[in-house]
Amino acid sequence: MDASRLRDSTQILLPDETLAELRTEINEQFVVTVRQEGSHVRIIGSPTEIKHVSEFLTRHGITVA
Repeated sequence: MDASRLRDSTQILLPDETLAELRTEINEQFVVTVRQEGSHVRIIGSPTEIKHVSEFLTRHGITVA
């Protein structure tokens, strides 16, 4: 697995305002680190957790690329 694929499978980067209402719920439901980086939020976790967070975000109308 190359570095970019590994990175994509272990993190999600979103604009801060996209995650505002769901941040607490993500912290409570998933074993991930949520870091503020300027105007963006980076969600970091295992590939399995990131997949679950991505599915959660999709159910809440947030597209994860």
